[in-house]
Amino acid sequence: MARRRPRTERAPRISRRTAGLAALGAACLVLFAVLVPIQTVLYGTSLPLSFILGAALCGSPLLALTHPRWAIAAFCASAFALPLLVVPTLATESPWPWSVPALLTFVLFVGVVTFIHGARLGAFPLVIGVVLALTAPLLRPEIVATAPTAGSATADLIVTTSVAAAMFLVAILVAGRVRVSAELTREREHSALEESRRGLVEERTRIARELHDVIAHSMSVIQVQASTARYRLPEIGDAASAEFDSIAATARESLTEMRRMLGVLRTEDQTAELAPQQRIDDIPALVDTIRRAGVTVGLEITGAVADAPQAVQIAAFRIAQEALSNAVRHASGAPVTVRVQADADAVLIRVRNGRAAAPPAPTGGGYGLRGMRERVELLGGAFTAGPSADGGWEMAATLPLRDPDPRTDTAASLEETP
Repeated sequence: MARRRPRTERAPRISRRTAGLAALGAACLVLFAVLVPIQTVLYGTSLPLSFILGAALCGSPLLALTHPRWAIAAFCASAFALPLLVVPTLATESPWPWSVPALLTFVLFVGVVTFIHGARLGAFPLVIGVVLALTAPLLRPEIVATAPTAGSATADLIVTTSVAAAMFLVAILVAGRVRVSAELTREREHSALEESRRGLVEERTRIARELHDVIAHSMSVIQVQASTARYRLPEIGDAASAEFDSIAATARESLTEMRRMLGVLRTEDQTAELAPQQRIDDIPALVDTIRRAGVTVGLEITGAVADAPQAVQIAAFRIAQEALSNAVRHASGAPVTVRVQADADAVLIRVRNGRAAAPPAPTGGGYGLRGMRERVELLGGAFTAGPSADGGWEMAATLPLRDPDPRTDTAASLEETP
């Protein structure tokens, strides 16, 4: 058998923030590398001044990430000084007062400040940069003394102002979209978390109710019967009485442990439901709820249903609830009939619906019928479900009122145990 090659782990992807910082740093470095020689050669500024003012101008976008006010001050100071420290004869042959690298840096700086810190702070470098550029022709009038040079300076100012203003608006729109997208993502994650948490709480509450209303009730009955056995059955001996006392003590310990378990299942931020589990007497209210939804439902309850055991009561209600739900879901518009009949041996539940007004949409196999069958078989009853002669659907469940033969029940449980 060939040996499997070890799996190489992929390097983590670069985050958007890191990529943005890298791109911004690269842009600032390129602009600085271009600005210094152009300012020195084409405009006649001394190399040390070009280097210092260029570093302040091109480093301002990076400084604006953490210290926007200091970045605005450095940018405005360098943007004010660079157009003034030029040789007039050279400046008239190139774009002035904004060189191309300085213009691009101005646009980048306005975009970074606006995107990171908002429109209010981003408006400061835009307005101050434009005002400082307008003061350059006033302080160096010899550069714009002729009509061609004045027109060139005016065109440079118009282009710089337009491009910077456009970047200002684009940065506002992009920043707003990014914030909205981030808020939507947070809300979506929060909603998914709350939905998951709600489902978990509901499931834990349902389990707690089942344990409290069925298992705890049965354990309480066992404890009471075992504790009172010596008084109800005076003919039993001391050994049997001691055995019953031991059973009662075990039942009390089990109830104590169950209360602890219910305390774990119940959450602190949810009030425990004090209403008992639904019984056969609650089926009429269930039918009224279905009728209010516009479904024609007939109900017939006969016999001493109130005398049925607790487990049978709960199972009967749940089976009727699931059968009605299936009828409403799969036979929309068809009338439904519910019959509950109790005799001395069992409770019979029969739910029947007519032919659907429209053919039901094909659906995947659900767990409704399986759940009903499991509830019935757990009580040792019989369950049938299938189409009726008139094209409808009929479900019948028989729930015995007495426990099945212990030997049969034990054998069945052993056969069903995987």
